[in-house]
Amino acid sequence: MKNDRRSHGLWEASAPKSPDTLPLKADVTADVAIVGAGFTGLSAALHLAEAGVKVCVLEAEEIGFGGSGRNVGLVNAGMWVMPDELPNVLGDVYGERLLNVLGNAPDLVFDLIQRHGIECEAVRTGTLHCAVGQAGLSEITERASQWAARGAPVHVLSAAETRSKIGSDAYVGALLDRRAGTIQPLAYVRGLADAALKAGATIYTQSSVVEAIDEGACWAIRTNANATLRAKWVIVASNAYSNLDGPWASLRAELVRLPYFNMATTPLSATLRQQILPERQGVWDTRQVLSSFRFDDAGRLIFGSVGALSGVGQRIHTSWGRRALAKIFPALKDVPFDHEWYGTIGMTSDALPRLHRPARNTISFSGYNGRGIAPGTVFGRELAQFILGTKVEQDLSLPVSAIKRARMRQVRECWYEFGARVVHSSGAR
Repeated sequence: MKNDRRSHGLWEASAPKSPDTLPLKADVTADVAIVGAGFTGLSAALHLAEAGVKVCVLEAEEIGFGGSGRNVGLVNAGMWVMPDELPNVLGDVYGERLLNVLGNAPDLVFDLIQRHGIECEAVRTGTLHCAVGQAGLSEITERASQWAARGAPVHVLSAAETRSKIGSDAYVGALLDRRAGTIQPLAYVRGLADAALKAGATIYTQSSVVEAIDEGACWAIRTNANATLRAKWVIVASNAYSNLDGPWASLRAELVRLPYFNMATTPLSATLRQQILPERQGVWDTRQVLSSFRFDDAGRLIFGSVGALSGVGQRIHTSWGRRALAKIFPALKDVPFDHEWYGTIGMTSDALPRLHRPARNTISFSGYNGRGIAPGTVFGRELAQFILGTKVEQDLSLPVSAIKRARMRQVRECWYEFGARVVHSSGAR
């Protein structure tokens, strides 16, 4: 996209073609205007269109341009925070409701993939949260205990069991979550777009929003081409890629953006593929500056961590990636990377997502904190249910909250990248 090989990397190279779309060039009307063609916006568009609602999606760039087309592709259940922390923060009603919704969210992702025939390399053999040292083992053991108390199919593996699942003795244990899996994320979001279009939705790309005017009976959403979309309802689904100078700048100002990169090896030999992740789980570890890895269908191992592949960071992070991968899998020390890319994650102050109503008949979920695939898909459906009237506000997974500007946002964003560079400069040596 945009002729930048570091924006979407392997996913752009291997995804099926995006559905044909055009910019909005003339005034149109709809029942619902959706801003952002990612997991949330396209899930909402699909579910609304299937219910007979006239939906128009406005995307500033291309389908899946933001985090939806750049992430690791782990379809996880729940959030980063410990399960018991959600009721502590949100109260028992919303806390347990959100745990239930997000714990089952992978079901919706894989159901949509099957129902709409989305070709996105879907594998559902679970994910492995790997423990680094005894502190990491204590963390995953407690996490497993809290999920198991709620009936989730999770299990803590011993060091030997972990070695068998991963093909490395780098970890002292792992939490296997059988609810989860992996997908090719750009292929999935393009598949959602295709399904939404077939259901009757309209998607306009290269159509950034410059102004939103409340005309009373409807919203007038004006784009960069001076074309206007009028709609009764507006869903803002641009998350961490919202414009700071756009009409919903406050949603972006609430998020601190964390950079994350991925690098993909050349396809591994059949022998190595049998030794490494033989069941094809997706993996991430308990380090503060974490690492993640998983396979694609062609046998490439995709390895990632915190950081931006730009400027000095490009050399630091890629050098670290080669060292770190070889430390986990010594047999891969001479295997080159043939794709690299990065994007940004929208982080909130408590690592939980937000439900906002920034204006009349305007609603938004944002702040996925690195867990965008399953939550984005299920929250998109919830937004559709709310507009359709099948769910009232009090039945949604989160309470409506006021938008709060992140403290020292720019300083913290710089610190994330600086900290990752410091860790990666000396790590895995």
